[in-house]
Amino acid sequence: MDYVLDRPSVTAAERDLRADLVERAAKLVPVLTTNAARTEKSRRIPEENLSAIEEAQLFSIMRPKRFGGLQVDFRTKLEVTRELARGCGSTAWATSLMNVCAWFTGLWGEEAQKDVWAERPANRVAGVFAPTGTAEVVPGGYRVSGRWGWASGCLHSQWALVGVPLADESGQPADQGMVLIPMSELSIEDTWFVAGMKGTGSNTLVADDVFVPAHRYVSVLKLIDGEVANPYRDEELYRAAFVPGAAIILAGPQLGLAQAALDVVLGKAPQRGIAYTYYDRQTDAPGFQLAVAKAASLVDSAHLHAYRAAADIDEAAHRGVFPDYAARARVRMDTGRAIIFAREAIRELVSAHGASSFAEVSPMQRIWRDSEVASRHAVANPEISAEVYGRALLGFTSGVSPLV
Repeated sequence: MDYVLDRPSVTAAERDLRADLVERAAKLVPVLTTNAARTEKSRRIPEENLSAIEEAQLFSIMRPKRFGGLQVDFRTKLEVTRELARGCGSTAWATSLMNVCAWFTGLWGEEAQKDVWAERPANRVAGVFAPTGTAEVVPGGYRVSGRWGWASGCLHSQWALVGVPLADESGQPADQGMVLIPMSELSIEDTWFVAGMKGTGSNTLVADDVFVPAHRYVSVLKLIDGEVANPYRDEELYRAAFVPGAAIILAGPQLGLAQAALDVVLGKAPQRGIAYTYYDRQTDAPGFQLAVAKAASLVDSAHLHAYRAAADIDEAAHRGVFPDYAARARVRMDTGRAIIFAREAIRELVSAHGASSFAEVSPMQRIWRDSEVASRHAVANPEISAEVYGRALLGFTSGVSPLV
């Protein structure tokens, strides 16, 4: 289905590249679908999936062109991730998070970016920007220790970015930032035992007194306010607002999971009856017809809200304008609504499909579990997003979360 809502400034060349990348992702769906159960059982993305995504250049979509990346807009990233999620939610989620961490890395200064990509442009980055570590200021940089969960994609990345608080000389909070660390200097603790998104490998990163050069630190508080260290101001992608961008990428997998559930239910309905009724085919039952109509409308609504949010982010970046608080709050609201609509569509479809949705051989139960887990990510919390947006409409610009 084509959703035309887009930023006014998108060019024909950008649309063509988007269509090409989405087609590449769509061609991978059969492989991802075939490997989905194995992905879940092994609790990591199979090498076959990783190689296929790498070959299709879908790990490079948010890497700077200076390092061989494609540097696409957020709308394109949503559509690519959506396609991958039609095949495997875990693979799409981990890919999406590694891509957004590449975008985060593109917000650093040039020296840090060269550390990550100059010698190996294909390096992938995982990370957690929650400040759950410590950073001691030392000559030339910082000594960093801590634990960071849940680092989606860490099993398949060569670098990590992790959040740290900084204190002043009196021990009072002075800043909150992120540091870039080679994965070889970290350890990974196997902690990801969950009901859904089992294959993402979102384990815990551990640092024990790791030295980080000063140029590999960036202030998250400055990023939130629109101050980035990237000196290349012509690179539109890295002018995009930090929190809206960090939030909207979480909607992509949900869009694909909801579409996958709808495709499964519509595809099987002509061959399925409704137990203990006279309906030999679900397609003949008015109740089923109403259920799929509601679900399809929810899927549409999820896409439209997510794509409006992406259009707002991309257009502001194109114009070189940092969105005001109310605009950023609406993006958070749109992201939350997209996730809720996708989740509710899947719930509706699971019920319409019937109890066999929960058979272990059915993809429906995995889609349902993946959505239920992923939709709880704190950055896109729908209730908090609604509170932020409601207060913004009333003129408040603080009081709920710094992540706006």
